[in-house]
Amino acid sequence: MDGQSTNNEPAGENKRPLISSDLATPIYGLFGLGILYTLYVAHQIVLPIILAVMTSLLLSPLVKRAYVKWRIPRMVSSLIFVLLVLAGIVGITLAVATPALKWVEEVPQGISRMLVGESEISRQIARVTESAEQVEKSVEELSETEQQATTVVLQTDSWRSQLMAKVRNGIAGLALALALTYFLLVSGDRLIHNFIRQLPIEQRKTVLRMTHESQHQIAQYLGVLGLSNLVVGTTTGLICWAVGLPDPAVWGLVAGLARFIPYLGNILSISLLTIVSVVSLDELWMMAVAPLGFLGLTTLVGLFIEPWIHGFRMAINPVIIFVSIFFWGWLWGPVGVLLAVPLMTVIQVVLKQIPKLRPVYKVIAR
Repeated sequence: MDGQSTNNEPAGENKRPLISSDLATPIYGLFGLGILYTLYVAHQIVLPIILAVMTSLLLSPLVKRAYVKWRIPRMVSSLIFVLLVLAGIVGITLAVATPALKWVEEVPQGISRMLVGESEISRQIARVTESAEQVEKSVEELSETEQQATTVVLQTDSWRSQLMAKVRNGIAGLALALALTYFLLVSGDRLIHNFIRQLPIEQRKTVLRMTHESQHQIAQYLGVLGLSNLVVGTTTGLICWAVGLPDPAVWGLVAGLARFIPYLGNILSISLLTIVSVVSLDELWMMAVAPLGFLGLTTLVGLFIEPWIHGFRMAINPVIIFVSIFFWGWLWGPVGVLLAVPLMTVIQVVLKQIPKLRPVYKVIAR
C-alpha cells in the first residue's frame, strides 16, 4: 500500500496547476500592468521597434513580389522602398512645416482682430491696457526707491526650443525605425522561420497564418485608406484654392493625412479649415465652403466609396477604435494616435487566431 501511494503521489502532483485559480487573475493583472508600464517608460526604444515592425509588415509583400517577378535582390528592393518612405516623410514635412509655423504665429492675431476689430470692446481693452501700463510704472518707481531689491529670473524654454528638442528626438527615433525596417525586410522572414521551427508542429501553421493575415489586413487597410485620402486631400485643396484660401495645397495635404486618424482626424481638419477660412475670408458663405465641403466629401467617401473599392470595413467595434485612439495617444502621444488603428488590426488578427483569446475577439468585433 505504501508503495502504491508513493507511486501515485507524483501523478497527483503533476495534475496540480502551478498557479492556483485564486491567484491567476491577480498575477495576470499585475503582468499586464507591468507591460503597460514598460511600454510607457521605454517608449523611446519601443516606438521605433513597433514602427519598424508595422512598416516591414506593409512593405514585405512588395519586396517578395519584386524578387519573384523581376528577380530584384531583397537587399536592393528593401533599400529602395525604405528610401521612398524616407523621401515621402521628408517631402511632407518640408511642405507642411513652414506654412504651419507661419500660421501658428498669425492665427491668434487674426482671431483677435476678428473678435475685437474696431468695436467698443477694442476701446475698452485699450483703456484697460493703458491703466495696466500706469500701474506698472508706479510699481517700478516704488521698487527703485527700495534699498535692497531682489531680482528673480525665470528661465523657460520657448515653444520653439521645446519643439526643436522633440524634433531631434523624433529624427533619432525615425532613423532607428528605418534602419530596423531595412534589416527586417532583408532577413526578417529568415528570423520568423527560425522562430517557427522551434515551435511544436501544431502551432507552426497558426503563427504563419497570423503573420500572413496581419500583412494582408494592414496592407488592405492602408491601401484603401491611402487611395481615399488622396482623393479627399486633392479635392479639399482644390476647394480651398477656389474660395481663395492661402496655401491651398497645404490644407489639402493636412486634410488627407489627418484622415489616417479615425474620427479625430476629421474633427481636426474641419476645425483647421474653419479657423483658416474665418481668418482669411470676409463673406460668411465663403467661410463655410471649405469646412462644409470637406465634411460632405469625407462623408461620401467614408460611407460609399471606401467600402465599394475593396469591400473593406474595419472588423472592430467603433467604440473600441475610439477608446484605443485615446489609450495609445495617452501612452505614446501623437505617434500613438497614428498607430492606434494598425495596432488594433494586428491585435484583432492575433485574437482571432488563438482559440483561448477568440472570445475577446468576438467581444470587440463589429
